[in-house]
Amino acid sequence: MADLIESVGGLLREVAATVVLPMYQHLAEDDVEEKAPGDLVTVADRRAEERISAGLLDLLPDSVVVGEEGVADDPAVLRRLREPGPVWLVDPIDGTGNFAGGRGPFAMMVALLRGGAPVAGWIYQPLEETLAVAELGSGAYVDGVRATPNGDVLAASGLRGAATTRYLPQDLRTAVRDGSSRISELLRPQHCAGREYVDIVTGRQHFVIFWRTLPWDHAPGALMVEEIGGVVRRIDGAPYDLADDRYGLLACASEAVWDQVRAVLLS
Repeated sequence: MADLIESVGGLLREVAATVVLPMYQHLAEDDVEEKAPGDLVTVADRRAEERISAGLLDLLPDSVVVGEEGVADDPAVLRRLREPGPVWLVDPIDGTGNFAGGRGPFAMMVALLRGGAPVAGWIYQPLEETLAVAELGSGAYVDGVRATPNGDVLAASGLRGAATTRYLPQDLRTAVRDGSSRISELLRPQHCAGREYVDIVTGRQHFVIFWRTLPWDHAPGALMVEEIGGVVRRIDGAPYDLADDRYGLLACASEAVWDQVRAVLLS
């Protein structure tokens, strides 16, 4: 697996350098489309997914690829998540709205699934040239340095985290707003799940609340958080299954953080 971890990381760096970054802040008006209300796609997303997918299939010829843009073109592709063999889950540019607006953060994400569950994950941030990786049972690493747990918060008043309140139902949005005074800092959402997960892994924040839970946005990061001893669950406490299309997800640096955030912000 070590060779595969390195090869996928190299593939993301190469596609970033040859496809993504050359188009950053250089998109023409017709290079950006709205594939759904408020959901953008750029020519860079599509080209990057094509290149990443081809490279991943070269690495594991018996595998299949489920990519965000491929599913947008043909929703039936999503059924492949449950295939027993190796399945690659690809988000070519996470944070497309930021990318299309000529700002960061944005990330490139890949997860390797077996039996419908992640066994490895990669998040590459091209602007920072930062690569985070995780392998099931072997920990999470950021630029080659093993990440350590970051969940030793004894009181809610010490917590820092983010919530994507734009998509939350009104009752949850109100609960988050009302409870925010009881924690150290409720950060502005970065509109890039990859960055939010890496910030938990590196200790910059303790939690993040999501409402939309498309699998390519969460599979790599959820594995990384769990590999440092963190917890990723549905808001009601149910286990996270990436093939489950329900809304709501809470990712935390530890079980203790999850309990506190759930009680303070989501009760």
